[in-house]
Amino acid sequence: MSSYDLAVTGGRVWTDSGFVDGLDVLVSGETIAEVVPTGSASLGSAEVIDASGRVVIPGVIDTHSHHRDPGFTHKEDITSASRAAAAGGVTVTVGMPNVDPPTTTAALFEKLLEDFRGRSVVDYNHNPSPTNLGEIPGLAALGCLGFKLFMVVDGKRSYPHMPGLGIHDHSDIAKILEQTRDTGRPLMVHPNDQALLELIEHRHWDADLMGPEPYSKAEWMFDGVVWNSAVATLIEIQRGIGGKLHVLHMMSDRTVELIRRAKADGQDVTAEVNAFALFLANWDEVAHLGPYALGRCLKDEWRAALWAGIADGTIDVLGTDHAPHTFEEKKSGWENMWATPTGTPQLQHYVIKLLDASHRGLITLEDVVRITSVEPARRFGLAPRKGVIAPGSDADLVVVDYDREHTLGDEPVYSKAGYNPYTDETVKGFLDATVLRGRVVARDGFVTAEPGYGQQAKPVSAM
Repeated sequence: MSSYDLAVTGGRVWTDSGFVDGLDVLVSGETIAEVVPTGSASLGSAEVIDASGRVVIPGVIDTHSHHRDPGFTHKEDITSASRAAAAGGVTVTVGMPNVDPPTTTAALFEKLLEDFRGRSVVDYNHNPSPTNLGEIPGLAALGCLGFKLFMVVDGKRSYPHMPGLGIHDHSDIAKILEQTRDTGRPLMVHPNDQALLELIEHRHWDADLMGPEPYSKAEWMFDGVVWNSAVATLIEIQRGIGGKLHVLHMMSDRTVELIRRAKADGQDVTAEVNAFALFLANWDEVAHLGPYALGRCLKDEWRAALWAGIADGTIDVLGTDHAPHTFEEKKSGWENMWATPTGTPQLQHYVIKLLDASHRGLITLEDVVRITSVEPARRFGLAPRKGVIAPGSDADLVVVDYDREHTLGDEPVYSKAGYNPYTDETVKGFLDATVLRGRVVARDGFVTAEPGYGQQAKPVSAM
């Protein structure tokens, strides 16, 4: 008779064929042993989570998060970010290289992985910067999932887009893509046309348009050309060189169409959308929070194009762009947003927001799973270990009370930012439990696991 350590019983479970009612997910150790019709297997002494009337989805994988560690740990650190992840259904969180010192060498990456090993609640990785060409093979050998390239440098602030990480010269981008291509890992790029951005910035500064609203809408100038021009350039470079290109920060209808055409042409290009673009990109949604919610605002037709791009598969991944800053750092944005750091905490609440969006008909529940679990695992080489619910895969699960209505704001906030940009919103969809490698790491929004349980999520496939 089989022996199980955990049984998640009676749920509507995500499978390769979509959702199936009345299944038991049976776990031995850290992996899924069987997925069987409810009641068809003897559970023995297994710990049981009754998922009757619940939805069970794969653990969520966030491939784009700013942990601020090392160097900016007053904003966030590995432990606080990973606790927010666990509470929010995220079982793999992946950081970005705009830390101090920036993650540009194998030695720095190895040190950071050691820090994660002792301090992360959930599984983890980090996307180093490929600006040092000679370091790229060594970074890949240490098990990074991808590389992160910024095409932007901030004008009136030194963070989060710090000097030294921004690459604008097209020949430099081409050289980097050649090197990352040979590792088989995706090159993640924050698209930006720096020359056009500086033109827009200076016109705003000269007109003394410094507050949150003009800042948030600045890149509407020339109909989003700052993003459109950069995405078009990246697609053409990839067309010539090859390699895996993953374009971040889908913003405009034109960027979505450019990705759609590249895919139709057979290019190895994928795209990411961010939580703020879907939920904090209308001025009416952010006006009361101003600098605490920004971000950028999008035209209505741009955001409609994002939802459409998710629906037709043009957009593959939702990355949180979790970007915490302290309240004090944000306060100056009421007067001068250009000198104030942008971004919002997202890790703990974005899955709930997506569930609520599915109730409102903006996205299907199937697509929620696709962009948060299935496609991140495939694109970054974690499948079939992560991103699926199947025998042999890691027992990473989220048990969802899909129809439960509740108001955000009563739950603890684990990010050092100390606030939730969606406070007081009433939403449908509640996370009962987050399970990582067979262990419950969060229940009802409260973290139950200790720092150090997380392991490095290394690529296991060449997708």
